[in-house]
Amino acid sequence: MSRVNLLLLVVLVLTALAVVSAQHRARKLYSELEREQEKSRQFDIEWGQLQLEQSTWAAHGRVEKIARAKLGMGLPGADKLVVMPPRAVTGGEP
Repeated sequence: MSRVNLLLLVVLVLTALAVVSAQHRARKLYSELEREQEKSRQFDIEWGQLQLEQSTWAAHGRVEKIARAKLGMGLPGADKLVVMPPRAVTGGEP
């Protein structure tokens, strides 16, 4: 009878250690999950800020202002415009 009790005690101790180990791993993984979710939220915030910055830099008025001021660009005069008539498409070839 004492061998059975000893065997059951060993099984009980091993099971208890396995439970403790599993709980520790689960807490560790949960902590890591929380950190990764926080990183994801920070990346979402940064992405929104970058999209806002891109729309600011690419605003039509800003691009036009820089083109006129720094590159000396402007609308061509009427004498510089050439209007091309549409080309007829035949046989599916361009």
